[in-house]
Amino acid sequence: MTSTTTQIISPTWIAPVTPDGALLLDHSLVIEGSRIAALLPQAETQARFPDAPNLKLEGHLVTPGFVNVHGHAAMTLLRGIADDREMMDWLTNWIWPIEGELVNEQFVYDGTRLAAMEMIMGGTTCAADTYFFPEAASRALTQMNFRAQVGMPIVQFGNAWAQNEEDHMHKGLAFRDSIKNSSLVTTAFAPHSPYTVSDSGFSKIQLYSEQLDLPVHLHLHETATEVTDSLRDIGVRPIERMNKLEILSPSLQAVHMTQLRDDEIELLSVKGVQVAHCPESNMKLASGFCPVEKLRASNINVAIGTDGAASNNDLDMIQEVRSASLLSKATTGDATSLDAQTCLEMMTINGARFLGLEDQIGSLEPGKLADITAIDLSHPSFQPIYNPISQLVYTASARDVSNVWIGGKHVMDDRQLPEADTESILAATRQWQKKISAVSNQQPSAEPINSPELNL
Repeated sequence: MTSTTTQIISPTWIAPVTPDGALLLDHSLVIEGSRIAALLPQAETQARFPDAPNLKLEGHLVTPGFVNVHGHAAMTLLRGIADDREMMDWLTNWIWPIEGELVNEQFVYDGTRLAAMEMIMGGTTCAADTYFFPEAASRALTQMNFRAQVGMPIVQFGNAWAQNEEDHMHKGLAFRDSIKNSSLVTTAFAPHSPYTVSDSGFSKIQLYSEQLDLPVHLHLHETATEVTDSLRDIGVRPIERMNKLEILSPSLQAVHMTQLRDDEIELLSVKGVQVAHCPESNMKLASGFCPVEKLRASNINVAIGTDGAASNNDLDMIQEVRSASLLSKATTGDATSLDAQTCLEMMTINGARFLGLEDQIGSLEPGKLADITAIDLSHPSFQPIYNPISQLVYTASARDVSNVWIGGKHVMDDRQLPEADTESILAATRQWQKKISAVSNQQPSAEPINSPELNL
């Protein structure tokens, strides 16, 4: 007898992202409730589950849902507001002043809903987010049925959410308590960077991280300026300072890491640090190049993040791994660097491992949560198809994703979001565009388009 909660997905190809690198042809995924029950040949599936709803996706590749390990969801409202500027100019003269004027709980809620909509439509089912008002972000993500690590932001300076470093810590821990029973949202300490958090702040973070078994999510060695300023001001590079403060550990999720010496890579490996690689943001802000292949050769887990849409300017994980692959090939002079299968792993199982969720998501295996993405490879631009994983990495984009499941829930069905209030999300975005344009003295060139087909 078939359970009423049984669903079957029958695509042309399934890439389960298991250690053997399998690619399954004409197989089905069987979902029971929120979890994967089986992967079976389609003929066997039909015989065993004759009455279960069976979504047949001819010409589709099904993969684990993508895991975006670094971003600032609410900053999607700042997409395109300060393009073509150097990193510190972009941050100190544009982003921070606009945030100081406008960021509040509603800004975070509305921006996070917009980001979640974009990420789901691009096949992302889980993300690491860090921004002010994490309660509002968590509420928005939960309403969108989106899985996330929502960071507890920590900086020295006051802002609309907290007055100082201690207040950030206090409010962050209160946030942690508020989501402890969530099935979708986890948290991490999220000190912004070495240059915005004090030694005493890092010492408290290290202590609480160890006591509460929580990760630390940190921008680190993002730019050459960060490193040279640290050498000028305190005589050591940021990684050396973090090591002295005992921040380097398996709990550290180090973001960007574009300025690394070989001895620092060796230290990261010894300490068990993981790295979030955000190639498009790093290129756009001319921050530098993360030495991904050297990190991987040192057994350091590297996963993929888009960063925020304000510095990317999209949340498209497929194009992000394509950029990662091409950038690695160009900078190493090795055309075999970051091959398509490795890229798929970096955006799925490596991301799950980065967030400590590898036993729950990141691969399509019985018992794991049914976080699933289907990519339509039937368009002429994909033909002929010799290797669907190569077509995914080197030819596809977010717009080729057709269906998405999170915890067994069909959150995107044939590019429509049946339970998301897309009209209110886009209406709120239009209102914020007007406010942000007024503050930044940049008037919109045209009214935003409200697309009924949601071909964003």
